Amino acid sequence: MVVVQLILLKIALEHRPLPATKGGEGSMPFSGLERGSPFDIQRPYNFWQWRSHKPYWHFLLYLLGGLIVCEVLFRPMEPIYDAYSVLIGYLGLSIEATLPIPQLIANAQSQSCKGFRLSVLAAWIGGDAMKVFWFFTSTSEIPLAFKVCGCFQAACDCLLGIQYFIYGAGGDEAVLKEHAMEEAHWARGHRASHSHTRSMSAGKRGATFSDTEAE
Repeated sequence: MVVVQLILLKIALEHRPLPATKGGEGSMPFSGLERGSPFDIQRPYNFWQWRSHKPYWHFLLYLLGGLIVCEVLFRPMEPIYDAYSVLIGYLGLSIEATLPIPQLIANAQSQSCKGFRLSVLAAWIGGDAMKVFWFFTSTSEIPLAFKVCGCFQAACDCLLGIQYFIYGAGGDEAVLKEHAMEEAHWARGHRASHSHTRSMSAGKRGATFSDTEAE
């Protein structure tokens, strides 16, 4: 799963839209979100919204290195290591359980599920349904955190299914709404380029010389 996620990250970074104008926001992740949305906030150090590819891979390497260092340092100290293990487990479960939330918000804002494959939705709902069923029917003891996070994620998947049923795959109107900001950037760049061309043309037309000046 980790390898697949790394491949998906590489593909997502390589296929980001190019900036419409020099210094524009077109190449930044989430640049098309509507102003005033829950994600329209300035993140510290632009976390996970970097323009370059390298910071993403550097962050993952630093995260892996930090986890290895903590594992080596806390392993001999059993009480601290137990608490550390529980903390890592809860963080991992919480992050996994909240994965569908950004997709839910994006679908609600664009009134469309365009780009979200039905096969992915079916896999999410089916997989989480079987996981929750196993949590509550297993003969072995399953921690409460697994059950709570599993139920929350399954509920989010069901909401995604409802959105797909209501919005569908989306049409041309949803596409235009989704790319409104990118089109605005393109329009501003086009007007600036057109204005610059006209000024240059006017300058060339005005730069006429008489025979006396030419001599």
